[in-house]
Amino acid sequence: MEEHEYLEHYEQRLEKLLAGIYGSEGQLMDVAELEERWHEFAPEYMADAVGQINSYPAFTLAVAAYVGMALAAWWDTAWERHEKETYEDLKRLGGGFDTVDEYILKHILSVEPESPEREQIENAMRTLAHAVMNAIQHEQIEKQTTRAFYILARSAKVMFRAGVTYELMRRGYHYERVKIANPVVN
Repeated sequence: MEEHEYLEHYEQRLEKLLAGIYGSEGQLMDVAELEERWHEFAPEYMADAVGQINSYPAFTLAVAAYVGMALAAWWDTAWERHEKETYEDLKRLGGGFDTVDEYILKHILSVEPESPEREQIENAMRTLAHAVMNAIQHEQIEKQTTRAFYILARSAKVMFRAGVTYELMRRGYHYERVKIANPVVN
């Protein structure tokens, strides 16, 4: 199997796994504006992630989901005001990579520390991160290789989308099957 094909297959399997955790019709939500923003955030996130993944794998993966949650919240409430925010802005406002999750929870999602809602979100992010860690281990990839880097990048992308999905579902969004009675064909 060609490397690109292998990575695509891995990403699809991981996406299905995480969507299954949510029960979200077997797929994660897709918001074009947020996907575009992730492509801009990803290089800066990956620079942090590569330095943190060996020491704090679950947290490092969860940060991508928290970023997805932040962008989903902004998209739902004030996208025009926040669509130009950068990953560095989030990290700076949050006091750095190590505390960006706390900043997102309190200041963007308005979830108070020590609340049951916060505990539920943190447990969900931990569950997702551990599912991704298990998937990565299952791939039996040699550490510090090009493949390991790309698996981390694909995993972070899926975690970001899982964060988007989680936050949009918290806000009442959900997939619905739509049946088109008489489609018009040109």
